[in-house]
Amino acid sequence: MARTFSSLADLLAHDFDTVIDVRSPAEFAEDHMPGAINLPALDDAQRAEVGTVYVQDCPFNARKMGAAMVARNVADHIDQNLSAHEGGWRPLVYCWRGGQRSNSVASILSQIGWRAEVVDGGYRTFRRMVNDMLYQKTLPHRVVLLDGNTGTAKTDILNRLHTRDVQVVDLEGLAGHRGSLLGLVGNAQPSQKAFETELAVAFSKLDPARIVVLEAESSKIGERCLPPSVWALMCAAPRIVIEAPLAARATFLTHAYADMIADPTALKERIEPLVRLRGHEAVGRWSNQIDSGEFTELAADLMATHYDPSYEKSRKIETRDILATIRSETLDEADREHLADQIATQISAL
Repeated sequence: MARTFSSLADLLAHDFDTVIDVRSPAEFAEDHMPGAINLPALDDAQRAEVGTVYVQDCPFNARKMGAAMVARNVADHIDQNLSAHEGGWRPLVYCWRGGQRSNSVASILSQIGWRAEVVDGGYRTFRRMVNDMLYQKTLPHRVVLLDGNTGTAKTDILNRLHTRDVQVVDLEGLAGHRGSLLGLVGNAQPSQKAFETELAVAFSKLDPARIVVLEAESSKIGERCLPPSVWALMCAAPRIVIEAPLAARATFLTHAYADMIADPTALKERIEPLVRLRGHEAVGRWSNQIDSGEFTELAADLMATHYDPSYEKSRKIETRDILATIRSETLDEADREHLADQIATQISAL
């Protein structure tokens, strides 16, 4: 039986026990519905093999081969991943377009007695909803941007605002990137589609009647582009600006980027592209600071000679209103708590 969903909010509010993505691992890795588990009807190699037979031999032979593979794979899933489920378990199954793979798996699960249903239109239906929200419509939310020079603890304070019942969306967290040359978190960013899924889900959960706080960003975070509906909100949003002395920012940044400091070789590779902007002398000096373990000095030097001048250049063409400018002298734990309190008070008054 196919289940039809009328909107993204409707789909996200489904009442099924488990969402099962039966597409190949590669398809799943690029993007998938929130909370889904991957139990492939065909793995990547099998999918390629069946596709080759379909094109080079004949569709009938491909379907026969695929059916045998699917049956064996589903048997393994039942014996391993699904063995603990009782008779009342309700799985929601989907594939690329709600076709053979999802229906084959759901049929087998239903024969056991589980109340399995498939998503009408499959992943394509879900992706169309995300695309419609982020590319075709205007988001109804009211946004305030948290702004300030590099090292002013904006992401840290954003997370503190969340604990104060302020609505926030951590764009850098969703993008897996801190928004600067040194900003990659982990080994790789999510795909553009996966980033957009996270954005759509995040905004779907927010109350449009209340302010949402975002960190001020450019239209790209690393290699991930902000969709038009989100970027339009940000371009029109007023700002709350955080200021702090260079020494305080350098100390905070040294702690915030501890993961980068732990791998000096990778850190040196990250700063190498700055040669074309700041020259060999500056990059050589930063490299020597890394070798000497002078990471706080490195942070201060990078901000004074690279990040702050770039920010100052963009500030000259900035047109968004400033609601408040809040200054911190130390950016230590107590100071960041105080900043979050002040900003939360500002937001509650809007």
